[in-house]
Amino acid sequence: MSAKSPSGKPFDLDRFLPYLLNQAGERTGKRFEPAYHETHGFSRTQWRILAHLGSYGELTAATVSRRSNTEKTKVSRAVAALEEGGWLERVAADDRRAELLRLTTSGHALFDGLAEQAVAFDRALRKSLGAEQAQALETMLRQLAAED
Repeated sequence: MSAKSPSGKPFDLDRFLPYLLNQAGERTGKRFEPAYHETHGFSRTQWRILAHLGSYGELTAATVSRRSNTEKTKVSRAVAALEEGGWLERVAADDRRAELLRLTTSGHALFDGLAEQAVAFDRALRKSLGAEQAQALETMLRQLAAED
């Protein structure tokens, strides 16, 4: 449905690419949510932290926040919960100016199990799109997400 903006120019929210990207991301994310929420009670932010630390190793909370596009306060609360659960620990960086986050042994085991589910979810999603469309979508998303 097309509407007029205050300037009188047509605006169709349903064709607005940022809106469509957000809708697709939210709906796709919700479909994977049971893997970490129903089994472990984790929030999406906690999953993102586990995924980043499991994929990239030790990182600062600020780096996780930036890479995952998650507010620092949300990351801070999620880190505290994961630390309390014994899934991650904080360690001083070599220069002692920063604090690094790293998965514990339990955190690595948890990540490994969730990563298997994530790979299966991704494989099914790509199959539903077809190889050519999945590759095209990945290419476009990487282009849009590229940092300047």
